Amino acid sequence: MSRSKPYQPSLLRFLHGVNALIALLAIITSFLVYNTYDGRFGQLPLPRIPDIIGIHGTFGKILLLAVMPAFALYSFHLGHQRLVQPNSFQKLTQIGKPIGWYSLHRIVNTLMLLAVTFSLVSGSMVKEEWLPAGKLNHIWYYLHLSGWVVLVSSLAIHLLMSVKVGGWPFIVSMFSLKYRPDDSPQTWLLQIRSLVRRQ
Repeated sequence: MSRSKPYQPSLLRFLHGVNALIALLAIITSFLVYNTYDGRFGQLPLPRIPDIIGIHGTFGKILLLAVMPAFALYSFHLGHQRLVQPNSFQKLTQIGKPIGWYSLHRIVNTLMLLAVTFSLVSGSMVKEEWLPAGKLNHIWYYLHLSGWVVLVSSLAIHLLMSVKVGGWPFIVSMFSLKYRPDDSPQTWLLQIRSLVRRQ
């Protein structure tokens, strides 16, 4: 494949894709939970889905116990250059130049990981019986609701910054199924072993 096109490591694309899919399903179902049992800040006339709280909780548990830890491990080690750097905030003074936009993108990437983590932790403290019983004033529910707003906002900024920094070719490269011979799925175990050895 052409090396002039943006290329993202296949393991990153796999972990990012799975994480994004489950997170998106969790975001959608969390809105449906809010819309069904709360709605104090606005509500849509949507049909009720039986056990929507359980469905949302399932996606949250998948993220918390499997997908997010693997993606975070990759991000903070093999993908650390895509996250905030020691000089990232200093480079923000150069917004308008590529380095300024790249620095902002790294900060947003890091914020996205923190927002997902906050949502998962706060969500794990919310009891399934609270909302059906009309108990909407628990602090953990407020924190989880706030985490949802921060997460959705971070996701929007993350997508906008991805387009700003890399354009559509970058976005397309994140969903490409093609990979280089030295970056095939067969090499993932070697990459993980290399990561473990570095620890």
